[in-house]
Amino acid sequence: MKLGHHIYILPSFSLPTYSCIRSFPPSPINLNLSFPVRKRATIRSMSDSIVVPQRRSLYPPIEPYNNGILKVSDTHTLYWEQSGNPDGHPVVFLHGGPGGGTSPNNRRFFDPEFYRIVLFDQRGAGKSTPHACLEENTTWDLVNDIEKLREHLKIPEWQVFGGSWGSTLALTYSQSHPDKVTGLVLRGIFLIRKKEIDWFYEGGAAAIYPDAWEEFRDLIPENERGSLVDAYHKRLNSDDLETQYAAARAWTKWEMMTAHLLPNDGNIQKAEDDKFSLAFARIENHYFVNKAFFTSDSYLLENIDKIRHIKTTIVQGRYDVVCPMMSAWDLHKAWPEADLKIVGDAGHSANEPGIAAELVVANEKMKAFVG
Repeated sequence: MKLGHHIYILPSFSLPTYSCIRSFPPSPINLNLSFPVRKRATIRSMSDSIVVPQRRSLYPPIEPYNNGILKVSDTHTLYWEQSGNPDGHPVVFLHGGPGGGTSPNNRRFFDPEFYRIVLFDQRGAGKSTPHACLEENTTWDLVNDIEKLREHLKIPEWQVFGGSWGSTLALTYSQSHPDKVTGLVLRGIFLIRKKEIDWFYEGGAAAIYPDAWEEFRDLIPENERGSLVDAYHKRLNSDDLETQYAAARAWTKWEMMTAHLLPNDGNIQKAEDDKFSLAFARIENHYFVNKAFFTSDSYLLENIDKIRHIKTTIVQGRYDVVCPMMSAWDLHKAWPEADLKIVGDAGHSANEPGIAAELVVANEKMKAFVG
């Protein structure tokens, strides 16, 4: 159902996608039986209408056709990989966190016959080195890294895809280099404003997940709970590695327990991986303490005019607790030209069925504009 300008509210239930019932004249053979006809999406061109099936499922797993390490500073190196069609339209995947790293499943949002799919691990995350390093690790360093990778791969321009912190970075990069971006697909909008940090890390989301919240809160003594972000910062940067690991596990578990509308045990177990959780928690916290290194609280909203012309789809889970819908709505109000897809039965994770389906659809539609 479409409401207003470029807003789509997606239902929280599934029904067969039949567009009509075709009846045939009665005869001794067909006895006026009715046959459902599968609904098709139409893309209108200047000349005529083209009927195409609308894919909603992830593509099958694929392997990279090449990968490498790019040295971006005296301190940092980045892992990168390419999959799909070497001659296809380039798309860069920006992972969340910051500090979350990429995974093989990230390749599956894109048609491998159409897209040249570029994944990379941001500074300190995944296979990039040094692991969990906070030195020379700012939003602006990451923006510069994306440009260095684009130039290294000899890509003139590309589509940008990012969710959660990846949406933050995608918006920042696009506002810095709008001439290098052919389109944007954003998910779980995070504008890294104070009210968003306070909602998730200072008690707001506790109203929905009080059980998970107590585990996160209780690591910190009562006399330090005036700012849990600051209290965790102290422990994540402790000289004692075990203190860092304990804080990292608690920080990561809180996010993993709230990332899906329905609990996902596999996701929650990631918090027990000390290598993953240390990078995830340390780098996230570092960026939050430093307000993403932006010059104002609403920096991304204030600079929307720089990217207003770029074809964009925003996919947002209605019940996203990590990055609540208020941020996607604020972005939509500032940028009504972008399509906003609200998934009615989803939380935060890109791997929830409704969100994954809409991300695939967004990439399929983008093909008509960049192909």
